Amino acid sequence: MSSLLQIASRHIDEIAAIRRDIHAHPELGFEETRTGALIAAKLREWGIEVTEGIARTGVVGTIHGKRAGGRSIGLRADMDALAMGECNTFAHVSARQGVMHACGHDGHSAMLLGAAQALAANPDFAGTVHLIFQPAEEGRGGARAMLADALFQRYPCDRIFGMHTYPSLPLGTFGIRKHEMMAASGRFRVRFTGSGGHGGASPHTSVDLGVVASHFVLGLQTIVARNVPPLETAIVSVGHISGGDANALNVIPAELVIGGTMRAFTPDVQELIETRIRAHADTFARTEGAQAEVEIWWLSDPLVNDPVATDSALAAAIEVAGAAAVNGNMQRVTAGEDFSSMMRERPGAYILIGNDRHAGDGGGNVHTPHYDFNDKALPFGIAYWLAVVNQELDGRLGAA
Repeated sequence: MSSLLQIASRHIDEIAAIRRDIHAHPELGFEETRTGALIAAKLREWGIEVTEGIARTGVVGTIHGKRAGGRSIGLRADMDALAMGECNTFAHVSARQGVMHACGHDGHSAMLLGAAQALAANPDFAGTVHLIFQPAEEGRGGARAMLADALFQRYPCDRIFGMHTYPSLPLGTFGIRKHEMMAASGRFRVRFTGSGGHGGASPHTSVDLGVVASHFVLGLQTIVARNVPPLETAIVSVGHISGGDANALNVIPAELVIGGTMRAFTPDVQELIETRIRAHADTFARTEGAQAEVEIWWLSDPLVNDPVATDSALAAAIEVAGAAAVNGNMQRVTAGEDFSSMMRERPGAYILIGNDRHAGDGGGNVHTPHYDFNDKALPFGIAYWLAVVNQELDGRLGAA
């Protein structure tokens, strides 16, 4: 076991208990009042400067190193849960119906708290560490809200770092890559309207939105296949269709809504996808005499790792887990992450930490009702944060 893992394990039972408490009391984006208060209380208990209420529920803790240094870095964790029910049966299962920590943000917050506790006990580094606990990562714009609340003006950071659990990686391993790491994540919603009518007695006098929707959904499949350049990666998926009434199957609806998600790694492909969705909606609506109203919005930018910051993150992960356990050229993933908005303002690096996946309670993938953050990953995440401080701020944590 590395010296940093030994430091990270000193109070691991306390950190695991905090993680499970957060898991049992999940809160949606911009509603993390209990979670934020718990985090702030722990930081103060350890003698750390704390500011609450950033972007409503965000928390920032600041630790100054005991050695002189003008550099500062930001370490970021997200706090919010997802609007979905939990199917696990362990003792710390969600106490809130329809809300659960299905993406590991409870673990992210706990790992950063564990690092904060260790840094506060021995701030043997030169410079300043800002501990950024962000609200509302899951589609509600928490990163952008923190930036609008002057995050980096109030807490200057030369570089910023983030980390996310990844069940597809084995426990004790890390994955990262330079440049594009994660995709921009967007949403679209199209509202088709027409005259509607009787589907049995007079379909010929109606504008059949079922026909419009069918052509539109099939047309969407050609965007990636025939519009996006073959060497680019993009996704357009339909996730919602609603129209008519299940108790009125002989009625052609006068309104039908289709919505879905988009993923892309470059602004050019983002713009192309938007253009083609609007064109398909308009064309197929006009063909049948219907109208289309199109909404398109992007929840996150492409996440682009700064090469220099990535080298630092890679060295930190190797310091913790060894070179054999760190993939420095991981494949891109099409998941979205709003930390990308912060990384447009400051150079940074985002790494994935192994969480393992298994059958039964807690072993599912993220965004599934059987997911739970693996507490065995906590020491690795805590040690990684300490290693980043070593790399970035001439830290001597764990030195003999």
